[in-house]
Amino acid sequence: MKSTGIVRKVDELGRVVLPVELRRTLNIDVKDPLEIFIDNDKIVLKKYEPADIFTGEMDDLIDYCGKKVSRSSIKEMAKIAGISLSE
Repeated sequence: MKSTGIVRKVDELGRVVLPVELRRTLNIDVKDPLEIFIDNDKIVLKKYEPADIFTGEMDDLIDYCGKKVSRSSIKEMAKIAGISLSE
């Protein structure tokens, strides 16, 4: 892990400010969702990227009932259901 040399304090509400330099570098804009992970004794923040709920694919996504599903998953489900799809 690369150190930035930047130190920030946690405020009374548990918030931490991410410096603008880091946000620019990581393409994080105001109101962008971040995922929070724990890796042993570390807290990891990652810009949230929606993915297929079945496979985790991040390409060619369709929004269905508020969930992301890839076209390849839809085709696979159609096969399982016995539905023939033509391209």
